[in-house]
Amino acid sequence: MTAFASRIGRSAEAAYRQIDLAGRTATADAHGLVELMYDELTHALGAVAVAIRTGNHAVKSDKIARAVAILFALEAGLDYERGGTVARTLGGLYRGARKAILDASLEQDPAPFLDVASNMREIAGAWRQVKSA
Repeated sequence: MTAFASRIGRSAEAAYRQIDLAGRTATADAHGLVELMYDELTHALGAVAVAIRTGNHAVKSDKIARAVAILFALEAGLDYERGGTVARTLGGLYRGARKAILDASLEQDPAPFLDVASNMREIAGAWRQVKSA
């Protein structure tokens, strides 16, 4: 697997994560997909912080793009008619998170990315509580 992963320009861990994500996505319900998006979002933001610390600009750019795409997907999935205030609040949070990420993208400070990841983990925790209720 390492040889295959290196041929496609990824580490074995990254290849495994993709395979694992594909498997979990295929079997998840709507709530589970949102949970996966939160997990992937916080993972991407953590990877941005590591990439900044190690000077890996390619990974930084890739993970910023992934985080922004996930935030767009989360916002696109909101039902503003049925969700009312909660949907509008989440939409505003997602837009604010995207702005914070994009504003910080030209800097070399991991803190804004870690702050957004922390906020998204809080929302994910609330989402898990709603799902289990």
